[in-house]
Amino acid sequence: MNTNQRPSLINLIAAMTLVSGIVNVFWGMIASHSAISTVIGILCVPITILPAILGVVEIVYAARLFGGPTQPARPSTGIAALEIACILAGNAFSMVVGILALVFYNDLIIKRYFDEINGIPTPAPVPVQQTPSQPEADPAAPLRTRKVA
Repeated sequence: MNTNQRPSLINLIAAMTLVSGIVNVFWGMIASHSAISTVIGILCVPITILPAILGVVEIVYAARLFGGPTQPARPSTGIAALEIACILAGNAFSMVVGILALVFYNDLIIKRYFDEINGIPTPAPVPVQQTPSQPEADPAAPLRTRKVA
C-alpha cells in the first residue's frame, strides 16, 4: 500500500472526529454555562467541561490524521471510547461517531495503513494448508447397507 495515498476510511474517520470535536467543544461550553446558573450546577461544572476537553483532543487528533505529509499515528480507541461515554453528557452524536470509529479501526485496510505509517512490517499471509479429503464415492458403485440384527 502506498502511504502517500490514504484509504478513504481514514479520511472519513478524521472528518467524523473533527466534527465530533467541534460539537463536543460547543456542547461542553453550553453545558458549563447552563450549570453556572444554579448553585448545584456550580459544583457540576468540572463534569460539564469534560466534553469540551475531549473536543479539543479530538480536533488535534483529526488534524494529525488530515495533515499534509503522513505522520505516524495509531488508531485512537481511547478517544473513540470517550466519545461513546459522551452519551452520559447527553451527546448522542459523539456516541455514534465513537462506535463507527471503533468499527472502522477493526478494518484490515485501516490496520495495515496504520502499521505502514508507523514502520511496522506487515506479516506475509500464511498459506492455508489443505487437508487431504476423503475420496469421493463412485456414483455407479452399489450402496452397501447394514443388516439390522
